[in-house]
Amino acid sequence: MSGRSPAKIVEAARSDGRDNLLETEGLELLRAIGIAVPECVFVRDAAQLGEGDLRALPGFEVVVKVVSPEVLHKSDEGGVVFAAKEVNSVKQTIQSMEEAFDGRDVRGYLLVECVEYDPSLGGELLMSARWTDDFGPVVTYGAGGVYTEFLAENFRASRDVAIASAEDLSPASAEALIRGVAVTKLLTGELRGQDERIAMHQIIETLLKFGALARETMPDVLSEFEVNPFVISEGRLVPLDVLARCALATAAKPASRPVRKLKNLFEPKSIAFVGVSERMNPGRVSLINTLRAGFERERVYVVKPGSDTIEGCACYPDLESLPEKVDKLVLAVAAGQVPEMLAVILEKQLAENVVLIPGGIGETEGSTAIVEKLHHALAKARDSDWRGPLLVGANSMGVRSVPGRYDTTFLPERKLPMPEAPLAPIAYISQSGAFYGAKGGKVGLAPRYAISVGNQTDLTIGDYLAYLKDDPKLEIFAIYVEGFQPLDGARFLSAAREISKRGKTIVLYRAGRTAEGQSASASHTASIAGDYAVTRQLAESAGVIVCDTTDDFEDMVKLFAFLGSKTVNGSRLGAISNAGFECVSISDHLTDLRLTEFTEPTKTGLRALLKEARLDEVIDVRNPVDITPIMPDAPFEKAVRLVLEDDNVDVALVACVPLTGALQTLAPGDSHAEDIYAENSVAMRLVRLKDQVDKPWVVAVDGGPLYDPMARLLEEHGIPTFRTADRALRLLTRFCGAKIGR
Repeated sequence: MSGRSPAKIVEAARSDGRDNLLETEGLELLRAIGIAVPECVFVRDAAQLGEGDLRALPGFEVVVKVVSPEVLHKSDEGGVVFAAKEVNSVKQTIQSMEEAFDGRDVRGYLLVECVEYDPSLGGELLMSARWTDDFGPVVTYGAGGVYTEFLAENFRASRDVAIASAEDLSPASAEALIRGVAVTKLLTGELRGQDERIAMHQIIETLLKFGALARETMPDVLSEFEVNPFVISEGRLVPLDVLARCALATAAKPASRPVRKLKNLFEPKSIAFVGVSERMNPGRVSLINTLRAGFERERVYVVKPGSDTIEGCACYPDLESLPEKVDKLVLAVAAGQVPEMLAVILEKQLAENVVLIPGGIGETEGSTAIVEKLHHALAKARDSDWRGPLLVGANSMGVRSVPGRYDTTFLPERKLPMPEAPLAPIAYISQSGAFYGAKGGKVGLAPRYAISVGNQTDLTIGDYLAYLKDDPKLEIFAIYVEGFQPLDGARFLSAAREISKRGKTIVLYRAGRTAEGQSASASHTASIAGDYAVTRQLAESAGVIVCDTTDDFEDMVKLFAFLGSKTVNGSRLGAISNAGFECVSISDHLTDLRLTEFTEPTKTGLRALLKEARLDEVIDVRNPVDITPIMPDAPFEKAVRLVLEDDNVDVALVACVPLTGALQTLAPGDSHAEDIYAENSVAMRLVRLKDQVDKPWVVAVDGGPLYDPMARLLEEHGIPTFRTADRALRLLTRFCGAKIGR
């Protein structure tokens, strides 16, 4: 084992002006953390090689590797060559490599014992530890060698490689992580006809050593450490190629914020507005929305010189004239005015929270000076007993708080009407205000909180989640993130774990995934486990539901809002449709749910309905139930009730192709007599069923725009409604998986 610590090894590399370790140093680092490495000998050049150098290496063949800080992927550049274990053969090999790498910074050549192993899938593994600015140190495990990128491109996410926080790694969590990767079954004899290649405890122990190294050295000593591949030889893991990067700079540490003042933000006793115009500008709309939400007009102050009142609220000529320190101050002014105004607010201690509406701050090259001024002024205030205000934004669309009786968002009410009821136990925390407006408004529920985070100049996603997790009236946290501030991802995960343990739901859409792994490193890890992959796996391990599309995000929030109080007792699905193709499609797209066998009373009841409709001779009773397009409203309802009330059914899908003339599926019109709002229509019958059956179930209405009113009617009454059975089944399956997994 090496006498040098990892820190000393890295210090020597830095002294040499390098930001990566040579392979000799990487192997030394492996020995330092207790991982055995192949026998090897280092020589500077062919002339230095002697007979004695080769005697130390077992076998009849050696591997010659170039040692250079400029050649990271040696195999790709001809820097790895096999040679017979004879002095002349090895010398000739080194001489050929010296010619090939002429002009490159070559430090020498490493002669390594030739390790015999099975190179087929499962014979090579990848393990790594690396620093991420969002989440701190993480470890990665998966198939190595030539299979690394292939499996990442073709396997389901988290089945190709597994990613975990090094801070939370334990023997139990490491084993669960390893077992979750598909290639592990090839190693441990779990796949039929396969012998065990290596004991599970060896893989676990090795991964734990990577986790310990990450905790000890990152981010100040190392930024990345990867072995690809570890090969399995004679029942043990042997590292064949190692890559390590020194830490380039000390990682930024999260700033300390007086987050207790979030209570003042969400339940303010006073609010001030700056930037309210006589016309309908953002400041004016924000003021109107706040008054409409019920905030006391007497505690709303407007900074507007030359006016006595606006919207019935008292006006003041400047910030210093405000009658009291306000809990919340909304700055709806041009970006260039913000530093000067914030300086006054800080100097005079005028507000506990400031909402920065203007865009561009921190998002354009020209705004750098503004951001620096903001941070400098804020840092000075944070050193005082007062600690200064919390900043929301910049580029915030505002905040809505039902407990605080205000809505300072600047979307006009006519553009985003907010229903008074039902009040949903939802907090929207969105880095994009427009995203909340587009998605939150479509669900048709009034959230308890809606927060436009903006670019996180001060307050972060993690701050909001950590505070709101303790609100007993919240059940769903709908979060849109484009990026976390330094280590705020770890803060987010900590809060997410608490929320999940309490049986509550977090639905996340992580944007900005297209650049994952593009520039951070030349390692395999960065290419297969970029920012999005890390976010996804760590979030899912904390119980977060991560959505791939914004449509899925919208619908998962809807599912939990409508069905979150329902208990999912199992994975037995009951399905019914009036179209044969939907029954086939449901059967074809089953994954984790399974079609159950109906009980005899259900079968008897369904047969009676089919006989009454003269369909008993052409339709068999099975699951999914095909009740054909000729089944009218009343028997359609009876069939649905039978399926929903079946003791063998845990969850149900009701699919309705609305084009049939047997059902009332159209809104009233001059050209027909149908009326979806009539008490005897199929839609109103399903609405009544909703409160009579305490099981989760959803509806699919597969048709064009003519049937939008029907779908909207069902959702207005709290029935999750989708426009295809395939989509309904896929998202219902995710919903049930999340509920059962708790």
